Amino acid sequence: MLKKFFAAFRPPRENSLPDPDAELALGALLVRVAQADRDYQVEEISLIDRILARLYKHNAIEAAKVRATCEKLHAAAPDTDTFGKLIRETTGLEERLAAMDALWEVVLADGETKEGELKIVEEARIAMGLSFNDSEASRNRVMQRL
Repeated sequence: MLKKFFAAFRPPRENSLPDPDAELALGALLVRVAQADRDYQVEEISLIDRILARLYKHNAIEAAKVRATCEKLHAAAPDTDTFGKLIRETTGLEERLAAMDALWEVVLADGETKEGELKIVEEARIAMGLSFNDSEASRNRVMQRL
């Protein structure tokens, strides 16, 4: 009984975050890009959910849960390089190019590219082992789709 009493005065224990894999690393990078302008909008949140659903074959609820985990990872986050390196070390070139497309999709979603967003994409590109030309080709692909 005393145990329950004292537990009521202690702050709740936070659930520990999972070790990021390539999916969580990309999701955290997408969240990081979306929040770079300090204006994290519903449109960006739903875009990230759609990207995660498309790339990792999730339904809408699963994608939202993954994104929520990614938001927590981003908040507690290692730097952009760590996420990018994890993607580079655990995926092939095709998946890394798809990750770059996803990053550009979030950057270009609102029609404006901000310096903070571009900096994150560039850091991620280098960490994922992609060339400048890979990034430009990715940007052009996304722009054509939009």
